[in-house]
Amino acid sequence: MSQLNTDQKALQLNLDVAKYGTFAEIGAGQEVARCFFHVGHAAGTVAKTISAYDMAVSDAIYGHSDRYVSRKRLESMLAYEFDLLLERLAATRGDRTTFFVFADTVATRGGTGHGWMGVRFQTQPHGEPSDIIIHVAMLDLERVRQQETLGIIGVNLIFGAFFCFTEPTTLITSLMDGLRRERVEVDMIKFSGPAFTGVDNRLMSLQLVEQGFTDAAMFTAAGEVVQPSEVLYKKPILVERGRFRPITHLTLDLLERAQEQFLEDPQVQSEALVVLMEMTLHNLALESGIDHQDFLCRADTLRILGKTVLISNYGRYFRLAEYLCRYTDRPIGLAVGLPGLAEIAKDKHYPDLAGGVLESTGRLFKQNVKLYVYPQLDTVSGQVMTIDRLQVEPRARHLLAYLLDNGFLVPIRNYNPDYLRILSPDVLAKIQSGDVSWENDVPAPIVRAIKESRLFGWQLPPG
Repeated sequence: MSQLNTDQKALQLNLDVAKYGTFAEIGAGQEVARCFFHVGHAAGTVAKTISAYDMAVSDAIYGHSDRYVSRKRLESMLAYEFDLLLERLAATRGDRTTFFVFADTVATRGGTGHGWMGVRFQTQPHGEPSDIIIHVAMLDLERVRQQETLGIIGVNLIFGAFFCFTEPTTLITSLMDGLRRERVEVDMIKFSGPAFTGVDNRLMSLQLVEQGFTDAAMFTAAGEVVQPSEVLYKKPILVERGRFRPITHLTLDLLERAQEQFLEDPQVQSEALVVLMEMTLHNLALESGIDHQDFLCRADTLRILGKTVLISNYGRYFRLAEYLCRYTDRPIGLAVGLPGLAEIAKDKHYPDLAGGVLESTGRLFKQNVKLYVYPQLDTVSGQVMTIDRLQVEPRARHLLAYLLDNGFLVPIRNYNPDYLRILSPDVLAKIQSGDVSWENDVPAPIVRAIKESRLFGWQLPPG
């Protein structure tokens, strides 16, 4: 269908007598409901609007909450208002109506705002409801522009729920109709209920980053999508970036040895550490682009190891560090291999930065950030290359020495030298050719998963 504007979407819903629901909005006015009133015929769609601004009133209706702009509050609003809607109207018009509740709880402010939005809806009369929940950041500096954004994306969400629910990727795309990325970021989306049976929310998180709605999205080992602040807020964070195709003994040794040393930091010991496995869009890309099934293979193996996953579009480490610093003022550790550090130190990767590698280094270590660096085996000489023997461009040598002397770069100790020979591309090639020797280089639980689910193109041994 051709793209409809906000007014056209609202009017089409208003004229559809089968769709009827409640609008519950806290924090930025009745911005979404206003769109439906503005175009006329709202009596065909709007059963009720409510704004429980006072905390005591909000608690009396939806139950107490420690945070009013939160997923918990949004879910309470959706559940309460939908049950109330059915209680009051199911008997009189339930046979001909698909009911819905739209809710949001938002903080707008001078600067940027953020909030939670969701819709609970039926796809057929008397059907079990399904939910779509999103988290948004409004990036306009003026409140009135943030409120306008809220109205537009709210209409897009309701319209998408009814007309695009069979194609979740299309639904995600439609959220930005009439908006630009400079105005709003969608960094979490969750589909649930019978309308979305078979939808993998991990793939939906990837879609948010692929389509440019956000630069990073996150899900837990259980596959539960989360808004980053729910996991990262004021926590020390350790991140390993990689392709994880597949996870090898070296992959885990790098992380575990870095974690041991990270925990030695007095600022970290008493804190609840968050460990993230990060995959960038670049690391996910194959020759043909991003293969979603291949992405799920990687996510499934990380799930087996109990790892939380961050998908990002942060090719540069300093951008990753700046992103994490939005959510925490605690120490941040980045676990990297020596080849990765060598790439960070090259000026050619920063043509848009006036200060080149010096500027990128300053931005990377501006906050409480350290890099934990794993050694590398020189395949020509057979020698182990450590950080103090790293060859960098002449202009970066003194910078490297400064970072080492001041503890910003930390050599990983107690590594397993037997793992240095392991190269993930070689392991993958063996998996796909039927050479069983790859099993010696991969943790046992991952070996079982690869063989049982035929991940990464696994082949039986010849004969």
